Amino acid sequence: MKSDAVRRMFHFFIVLILPVISLSLSEKCTAQEYAAVNTVQGVNSMSGDSKKVLPIFRHGAYGNEYIELNNGHIQIILFRRINGWAWGEIYTPSGKFMAVLEHLGEVMLRDQDIPMRLEADSVYTKSGPEGKSFMFKVKSTVVREKLKGTSFEKWMLYPLEHPCVVGEVTLTISPDKPIIYIKYRLEGTANYFVRYIRGPWLRVGEESFGIKKDDAIFPGVEWLIDSEWSSGSDWFKYPWSERFVPHPNKVSIPLMALSYEGDGIGLAWEPNQIATRWFNFRTQRPQPVFAVPNFIDRMNNSLMGIMIPDASAEGEENKPYADIPLELRVGQMINFDAELWLSKGNSLNVVTDWVQRHGLPEPPEPKWPFEETLYNIAGAYNSNFWVEGKGFQGRSHVPGFLDRYVREHTGTKLGKALKEKIDWCNSQSNTKEASEDTVKNELIKQGDTLLQLQHEDGSYYFDPDGRHYVKDDFKVATSFIEPMGHAGDTALDLCMTPVPTLLNIAEKTGRQEYKEGARKALEYCISMTRPEGGDYWETPLHAPNLYAAGHAAIAYYLGYKAFGDERYKEKAIYWIRSLIPFTHLWETPAVNMMYNTKPCLCSSDWYFANWVRDHVQWEVLSVFKVSSDYGIKWEEVDPEIDWTRYFKGVTVAAIRWMHTSKDNDWRPHNLPETYEPFKNGEFDYCFADTHNSTTGNYGGAFIGPELIATNIYTILDRKW
Repeated sequence: MKSDAVRRMFHFFIVLILPVISLSLSEKCTAQEYAAVNTVQGVNSMSGDSKKVLPIFRHGAYGNEYIELNNGHIQIILFRRINGWAWGEIYTPSGKFMAVLEHLGEVMLRDQDIPMRLEADSVYTKSGPEGKSFMFKVKSTVVREKLKGTSFEKWMLYPLEHPCVVGEVTLTISPDKPIIYIKYRLEGTANYFVRYIRGPWLRVGEESFGIKKDDAIFPGVEWLIDSEWSSGSDWFKYPWSERFVPHPNKVSIPLMALSYEGDGIGLAWEPNQIATRWFNFRTQRPQPVFAVPNFIDRMNNSLMGIMIPDASAEGEENKPYADIPLELRVGQMINFDAELWLSKGNSLNVVTDWVQRHGLPEPPEPKWPFEETLYNIAGAYNSNFWVEGKGFQGRSHVPGFLDRYVREHTGTKLGKALKEKIDWCNSQSNTKEASEDTVKNELIKQGDTLLQLQHEDGSYYFDPDGRHYVKDDFKVATSFIEPMGHAGDTALDLCMTPVPTLLNIAEKTGRQEYKEGARKALEYCISMTRPEGGDYWETPLHAPNLYAAGHAAIAYYLGYKAFGDERYKEKAIYWIRSLIPFTHLWETPAVNMMYNTKPCLCSSDWYFANWVRDHVQWEVLSVFKVSSDYGIKWEEVDPEIDWTRYFKGVTVAAIRWMHTSKDNDWRPHNLPETYEPFKNGEFDYCFADTHNSTTGNYGGAFIGPELIATNIYTILDRKW
């Protein structure tokens, strides 16, 4: 009797009291939550489902325990390996297996040829306003311990006796959104040289749809469709084609996205987070890794991951195993904060969901206030832009904004001086006002030409030796490497640019055949999902392109106004949102690039300009200037995105690009003779053609600031 009572007391202590003591010491969760997590092996403990769940991931040695986070919008099932937790399998609400979170972290030392995963002996839960969390106390594998008692012990000797990295990894599921927040708080335990420390590491499509995708977007770096490879040579030649571990500054938005059959998955990080820094050494920021398909591991999936060290210089790019190792010290902190989420739709929907969730960033203060910028620009047209006897910038054409500036500053010295110059330019024009019939006949002639060029299916084809011949870049590229596009090809931009003209001619002439031509072009492109073709004069025709996105957005919105077809409005919204992946929505403390834009994700002439590294601002300015000319207010068309802030942001960025002779961060490229005029002030208040995202320097030709002034007036008129 006495012994039975003792046994019962002991059993009571082990089963009920000891876990409570353990939990009170850890202060991580309640005894009830602890019991819920640590139930019978192989039982779906979080949902109460007693059905056995087996992992689908075939590369994990399953330890017969799993746990689940599921809010009805996203599900992650975490499995224990034989040695500890864990990997995770991510599912949509319909049960589609989207990706594997391969581990809770991994470390590769310089002097040890076996990588060491971070694993946890136990898992704790907690709940709060931010959602339900699993917390794992992790430590890196000690290879020496795993070899004990095996035949390997006698002929393999790894000197490490303790984990080199320890810490905590937390996964939190949002209460009501398809988001999982991932937090790494790690610490070095000794002095080691590290080739990498990996944080979130997603194998998308693993044991599911494999390398298949509808599209994938790595903003500012890649926009892939169908079977295209990331770091492929479609739009670049080697070595520029390699961009799977790019300099972090080249990424315009800190996220990666991939979609397949209507479901998308995204992984985002904090780009300015101090992932690690020791003493007064340089800061390491989170380094994105993107391989679609996964050519890094040579596996049937696509890879999206975050690691350190980062590629702090272009010479250190594309090295998932760093040649220059990170010096890890005792007590050195390693932190990653990331988001993993699901979206309905394609990869642009994944990007848009992130923007809607986080909001567009507030534009920085402009280099000069708007009114002062207008004064500086007007002053430049009155001085260094004026060529006596020839006109503004050597032409008698009067920039449109100058008439308004003069009207609003009639009594000023600058206003009076500009008025004289404008009057002189107007006096040089011998053009008589054409009759109404003459104008109509010219419009009909123009419309007939566009219809003759249009094919029966509504498309417009590429004519590099004829009407699309702008400069000889295409011929040079064709002669020494390969064509950047073929005669007879078509692309979005080629088909969209005639649409506004055809609709305008139809309205002014009453001829319906031009309106029908516009409709046919819109219908031909209705199924397209990637903007292509906007910089055909010097870049591969089918490369992802901002200019094409803007032209398509305008064309489809005008088509919606002309035909009342809601599909056209939806497509207009899609294409204007396509500007976002080309736009920098973050910047570093060292390089100001907020709202800078990439023109395209390719290279000029295969080699001569790298448009993943470099920004161009005039194209996005043109898109919004033309939108304003047509009376399109994108903030009203698409109120789910703060286009008011975006428009202001890209204009403020352009003001930052304006230079004076006092600046010393600009150099010409193939026009070295322009440097002396620059130093003499002849280009003061122009803006540069390009900006380098890695150096922060400007280059190329100078562009007159008329677009900037026009867009400033739009902002002021709308009281933004």
